[in-house]
Amino acid sequence: MTAPEISTFVYKPPQQPYLSVLHCDKDLLVIDKPSGLLSVPGKAAEHSDCLESRARHSYPEARIVHRLDMDTSGVMVLAMNAAAHRHLGLQFERRKIRKTYVADIWGHPETDNGEVDLPLICDWPNRPKQMVSFEHGKPALTHWEVLERGPRTTRVRLFPHTGRSHQLRVHMLSLGYPIIGDRFYADGEALAASSRLALHAESLEFHRPTGGERITFHSKCPF
Repeated sequence: MTAPEISTFVYKPPQQPYLSVLHCDKDLLVIDKPSGLLSVPGKAAEHSDCLESRARHSYPEARIVHRLDMDTSGVMVLAMNAAAHRHLGLQFERRKIRKTYVADIWGHPETDNGEVDLPLICDWPNRPKQMVSFEHGKPALTHWEVLERGPRTTRVRLFPHTGRSHQLRVHMLSLGYPIIGDRFYADGEALAASSRLALHAESLEFHRPTGGERITFHSKCPF
């Protein structure tokens, strides 16, 4: 996502740890991104601090492959050379990457699992928000399962089969269970229930650019 366009928002990304490296080799740099840090620079000068620039400070050859929303934490992979960048990019494009997320949602789904198959498009008057549009939206599919039920919230694991912007946030909202702490899509008690967006990229599974071995990287949920 680009830098949020909310007048009251002030970008203050966390400084510690500056860069949390989960793995590094000749092809891959795997980072545990904190909530509150942009994946790539925003348009404004004050939005230049981001995961990409921090990674390149220590690893000049690192190249961004995909993004997480600024408010989302968790596993991201960067490529360490041009061939790895192409290989990983094709895996994302062809949906060979398996991603799992953990989220705390407001309320209690009636079932323990399900799927949301709703096309999404940018809500231009309210960007960067997204919305469901059957006429103009791009296909978006999410599977979900309940992990734990609390007094007012439910912890779920999410399996996105597509990678649309804000997909998990809008899909959970469409069920009537917004992710808590979501300043774009939650309000009232659901917004106040968490000091951050309660969405975390828990794991990322893909093929090594060299050799093709299937590997998985994990990040423990911080909330």
